[in-house]
Amino acid sequence: MSDLFFYGTLRYVPLLELVLGRTADHINLTQAELHGYGAYSVRDQIFPMVDKGEGRVTHGLLVQGLTPGDIERVIYYEGGFDYDLQTLPLRTANGDDVMAEVFIPAPGLWEPSTPWSLNDWAAEWGELTVLAAEEVMSHFGHLPASDIAPRFPAIRMRAQGRLAARRREASPEWDTSRDVVLQDHRRPYLGYFTMEDATLRHRHFDGSMGPVLHRSALVNGQAAVILPYDPVRDCVLVVEQFRAPAYLIGDPNPWQIEAVAGMVDPGESPEEAARRETREEANIEVTELFAAGDGYSSSGSSTEFLHLFVGLADLDEPASTGGLETEGEDIRSHIVPFAAFMDQLDQGKLKNVPLISIANWLARNRERLRADI
Repeated sequence: MSDLFFYGTLRYVPLLELVLGRTADHINLTQAELHGYGAYSVRDQIFPMVDKGEGRVTHGLLVQGLTPGDIERVIYYEGGFDYDLQTLPLRTANGDDVMAEVFIPAPGLWEPSTPWSLNDWAAEWGELTVLAAEEVMSHFGHLPASDIAPRFPAIRMRAQGRLAARRREASPEWDTSRDVVLQDHRRPYLGYFTMEDATLRHRHFDGSMGPVLHRSALVNGQAAVILPYDPVRDCVLVVEQFRAPAYLIGDPNPWQIEAVAGMVDPGESPEEAARRETREEANIEVTELFAAGDGYSSSGSSTEFLHLFVGLADLDEPASTGGLETEGEDIRSHIVPFAAFMDQLDQGKLKNVPLISIANWLARNRERLRADI
């Protein structure tokens, strides 16, 4: 048996329960203090760290009587954050002095920011973090923690996508808790995307329960897709880049013409993502955004949910190259007169469905956008 002291996100009981795989009723929890350390937010991250300093006190949760299996699960989860366990003295709420192990970051690993608040963190990040941890812990016993750590940003993006999906309006006709029976659920692959396999049954339109089905899905988060449009010059900006899936299927032209697009980062709105991606990919600023629809990109095979926009921009500068080197992006932009752009659409030269969808929205709303200039 071992005792651990948690000063950060694992003080959030729903997260602790998920990581340990059991409810709080079966966990020995005690409030305690760690003297000589303060809890601080990590700069540019959504989790905290402790930083040594005279007179500092960190309040946290002492978890006692953990089994070797419990410790293994916690180390697996925390292993992705690159912390080390150290045995330190604590003072419990009733005044007892005890020793427990604490996750301490290596010197210089993270940069402390403002004092960390569990309540503030839980309000903003708690639910998303639990969803991310659910995916992480599903790989426990199958993949090493070292394989999980590089995927944390993508796992959080997917968690944000799951959270957004759960908050969408429910059907008045269907109830997934009653009309879908999930018999088995697996995650056989983890990469930038992940695959999920399910064995399930769902209710048919005649009211009967259908046969057992085996289905797979490419699981991704949300993406923002934006077509910059200059109403004064009546032109659009599109981007061109190499797309591996088109190459892998045998398309002789894997350099695709698309709208500007990118994943919505955790804590970011689709509108913020659209503006950020336009700066990164096309080196331009959008002055105003117009929603052009949203929905699943391919609901039969993928969970990706797209937010489509037209963004007003001043397209007087020559087209340029853009993208992030850290993501291996090599993107060339093209400024195209609206009439020529629609000719390409009518001739079937545009092969990107989100771009086609936004083009049709722009064609229906172009005169209104031009009338406002």
